Amino acid sequence: MEKFFKPDEEERMIAAIQQAESCTSGEIRVHVDYKSKGNVMEEAWKIFERLGMQKTEARNGVLIVIAPDQKQFAIIGDEGINKKVPENFWAEERNLMQSHFKKGEFCPGICAVIEQIGQKLQEFFPHQADDVNELPDEISYDR
Repeated sequence: MEKFFKPDEEERMIAAIQQAESCTSGEIRVHVDYKSKGNVMEEAWKIFERLGMQKTEARNGVLIVIAPDQKQFAIIGDEGINKKVPENFWAEERNLMQSHFKKGEFCPGICAVIEQIGQKLQEFFPHQADDVNELPDEISYDR
C-alpha cells in the first residue's frame, strides 16, 4: 500500500510542525489511519493515547488524524489545551482544513492548520527557553 503523502509532502508537514512548535510549547502530530472503520473521532482518542500524547508535561498535545479510506479527519487536543482555548477553537481548525480538503489540497490544508494551531497555542503555551521536543515530529501511519 502506498503512503497517503508523498515524501516531499511529509517533509513540508514536518517543517510546518517544527516551525509551529518553535513558537509554542504545544506538541503537534499528524497520523494517517487506514485501519479505522468506525467513528474517526473515537479512533483519534485511541490513537492519541497509543502515541503517548497525553504524556506531555503541560498536557498540550494536538493530534490531526486523517482516515483516507473513510474520507474523514479529526483534530483533537489534550486536556491542558481544552481547558484554555475558546469554545470554537477546534471548529475553526476543522473548517480551515475542510475547505482545503474539498479542493483536494491535503498537504496545504494540514500545513495551514498546523501553522494556525501553532500561532493560537503561542498565546496559551508560549515557547520557553528550556522547552524540549516531547513528541516526534514525523508523520505516523496505521495500516
